[in-house]
Amino acid sequence: MLAASLKVRSMRFIACVVLPLGCLLCFCEPINAQLPFYTDDTAVTEPGKWHFEFFNEYDALQLQYPNQRQNTANFKLNFGLLHDLEVDIDSPYLSIYRTTGNQPSSGVGDTNLGIKSTFRKESPTSRPPALAASFYVEFPTGDESQQLGSGLHDYWLNLIAQKSLSPKTKITGNLGYLFAGNTSTGALGTTTQGHVFPGGLSLQHDFRPSLTLGAEVFGAYTENGNLGKSQLQAMAGGHYLIRKGLSFCFGLLGGKYVASPQLGGQIGFAMDFP
Repeated sequence: MLAASLKVRSMRFIACVVLPLGCLLCFCEPINAQLPFYTDDTAVTEPGKWHFEFFNEYDALQLQYPNQRQNTANFKLNFGLLHDLEVDIDSPYLSIYRTTGNQPSSGVGDTNLGIKSTFRKESPTSRPPALAASFYVEFPTGDESQQLGSGLHDYWLNLIAQKSLSPKTKITGNLGYLFAGNTSTGALGTTTQGHVFPGGLSLQHDFRPSLTLGAEVFGAYTENGNLGKSQLQAMAGGHYLIRKGLSFCFGLLGGKYVASPQLGGQIGFAMDFP
């Protein structure tokens, strides 16, 4: 009964929220999406414009009995400001599936508010990469008792560098520092409280004007060196511009240690408006 109830709520959620958002794509301009990769790029939304991203990720968990699987539907909205700044808000809707006899959980997770600045753009005549930085505060809006939230306020600084290796190939690196809280999203992410050092490296290539494929390695290391609470995962994926106003993103990922999924898949889309 509990599993059936959870499936009904999930279907209602998709029908009422995801499908209408998908229909909006027909009225939006094409964009260069960073999805599906977790490694952030140096680009910011143009001043006065909105940028929306949605992805759904389904993961098989490891070493987390009785938790077996997790579905994450994530919504992110950015707004571009002057002087190469943007602000954003994002929040996931989580569903955690457990072994028989253990009640599943579903609901809104913790909410992030952030600001991002690009303070150096790449120039074809110079070697230094493009540089940016972002700062996020995560608020404990998820139910901690259901593992939908951490119950903590998180403060996260992320440094970003990006360099073009050729007109069609770019490499992007992130290095972060979590001052307080943890990096958990539902049953995934580090749960150690205190200082955490997340980072990622992605490589992307434009095989066609409409098709970009790439791969990344992303992880997080805790200050106490406890690998059981650390995170290491890899993803291969890309994004495809189906037609004007419709950018589709996809990826496959897998990882090591309890904080990463054993295996997972992600699909999503991104758009700018007006």
